[in-house]
Amino acid sequence: MIALGGWISLVAAAACAVAGLAACARPRGGRRVVPLAAGMAVAVTGAVALLEWALIGGDFSIRYVAATTNRTTPLAFRVAALWGALEGSLLLWTWLLAALTAGVAVRTRAPAPRLWRGTVGVLLGLCAFFLLLLVGPADPFARVPTPPADGTGLNPLLQNHPLMILHPPLLYLGFVGMAVPYAFALASLLAGRDAEDWVVVSRPWTLGAWTALTAGLVLGARWSYDVLGWGGYWAWDPVENAALLPWLTATALVHSAMAQVRRGVLRAWTVVLAAATFWLTLFGTFVTRSGVLASVHAFTQSAIGPALLAGLAAVTVGTLAALAWRVPDVRDAGSVASVASRDALMVFNNALLLAMAATVFVGTVFPLAVDVATGQKVTVGPPFFNRAITPLGLVLLALMGAGTVLRWGRSSPADLRRLARTGGLAAVAASAAAAAGLRAPVAVVAVGAVAFVALAQLDELARGVRALHRGGRPVPAAMAELVLRHRHRYAGYVVHLGMAVVVAGIVGSQAARLEVHRALRVGEVIRVGPYALRVDELRAGTYPDRLVVWAPVSVADGGTALAASRDQAPAAVLRPSQNFYRHARTPVPTPGVRSTWREDLYVVLLGFDPGAQTVVLRVVISPLVSWIWAGGAIMIVGGGLALWPPRRP
Repeated sequence: MIALGGWISLVAAAACAVAGLAACARPRGGRRVVPLAAGMAVAVTGAVALLEWALIGGDFSIRYVAATTNRTTPLAFRVAALWGALEGSLLLWTWLLAALTAGVAVRTRAPAPRLWRGTVGVLLGLCAFFLLLLVGPADPFARVPTPPADGTGLNPLLQNHPLMILHPPLLYLGFVGMAVPYAFALASLLAGRDAEDWVVVSRPWTLGAWTALTAGLVLGARWSYDVLGWGGYWAWDPVENAALLPWLTATALVHSAMAQVRRGVLRAWTVVLAAATFWLTLFGTFVTRSGVLASVHAFTQSAIGPALLAGLAAVTVGTLAALAWRVPDVRDAGSVASVASRDALMVFNNALLLAMAATVFVGTVFPLAVDVATGQKVTVGPPFFNRAITPLGLVLLALMGAGTVLRWGRSSPADLRRLARTGGLAAVAASAAAAAGLRAPVAVVAVGAVAFVALAQLDELARGVRALHRGGRPVPAAMAELVLRHRHRYAGYVVHLGMAVVVAGIVGSQAARLEVHRALRVGEVIRVGPYALRVDELRAGTYPDRLVVWAPVSVADGGTALAASRDQAPAAVLRPSQNFYRHARTPVPTPGVRSTWREDLYVVLLGFDPGAQTVVLRVVISPLVSWIWAGGAIMIVGGGLALWPPRRP
């Protein structure tokens, strides 16, 4: 009954989507669109609820349930199994898209009727496409002829960390959310309206999707750091790259839209960015779900690749045709007044972000192109991406800082003096880092660029606070009033500050990273950097879903001696382990991490011999890793602040 009910819900949702799309095509059909969009969202919600019911209850007559859970899967991960494989994650995608479609239909109806009808029509068309996949080749309610007594269970990597419960839904919300600005952009072309309208109306949807995508990327990096055991947070893996690509173009879209609204420039370019961002989300879904590229965390493979490729082709052809048709309507209404202006820097900013996206895209698809052309397997590793992206990123940071100081239109001599002063202070910071022992030239330049961005944001805030303080307000009240009164502007500065903190963490963790692999006997003490580590014991424990072997490691730091005996109290005890799940061919490591604001001590259990009482450890010391998570949190707060609705007069 669950399977039949779920499939009927999806069919009903598809019928609502098609009927709503037909209503959008008729000039007088607008009144039927809202109930049809709402009905579609309710029907898909019902399908999600039924699949969750089956997952929690262990209905192994449904193929998806049998493939992603078993009787020992913890409850939280049974719920999370909804996005643990192909059919369920497509259902999650469609659910979010249906909810956003209903939200757009309800919230943006009055201000721009023609734009609204076209936007909702595009979104309903996308919903219909994914619903047809779900009732056809990717049916999450397909049954098995003979239900097994127990299921296979979730991929061990996906049930080894609680962030699995948050990371994929946030990433998907960011991906799906990019459909909304794309729908607005395409609808503005089809309706022949002034392009300014869609940029303003779609701004909250774009910022919301960007914030969700940022949160998904940060949590994904943290998940990799805690689960994969490589001692890093980013490996330029194809799946990681597929999520980064739309973030780069979406960031360019946010800035391009600002330039369009403030100066009337980049109008056609903003449409292209909205389309490119959504296209890249489909591309990311294709890469993740088709299995065409090798990845450490491409969790599913399927036969829906051709359908997704057809969707990519339709988006490409449809957008280019509409853009070519409406080129006269999206010509710029203004111009860049001066090179030393914020609008000019927005243009340079867009060019750099697109160059970074193109570099990542080429590096990601190159192995696939070589495979198709020659049949040879090649890989593009981190050295290529690091060499190509690092200089572009440093220039982008410099533009970020300069863009905060300079004005729209023409900057004044006072602005240019402030720019020079901020640059001089950043140069002093870079020189101080070099004098303190930082030797890598790229790292020294990065310190200067990060300092430039941070000083520019803080100086801008200080100028505003001083102006209000001179009017008699206390500094805390002046700061709060300034941010609340101009929350969108200062939200951007908060995001920039968070980005500077993230880059500081990346530079620090790469510039002075120390990694050691050692085989040790239980009770043996080794020194790695400033730390002394002692393997206390080798233990094993059986849990309902797995066997765990761990090797507690006592840690002393700051030159403190650590004896082989256990009488001395350590500064910390880390518990690196290996988890052996049923149906898994290889164990999943869980590192032990001691994290401070200064550096992380990261210990991985690579192997063990119970008979000889020996272990093999990987010990990594990475400075400033916690700055990456702190900077990411600041960026998310900035995105949330930008979404906060303005006060009504």
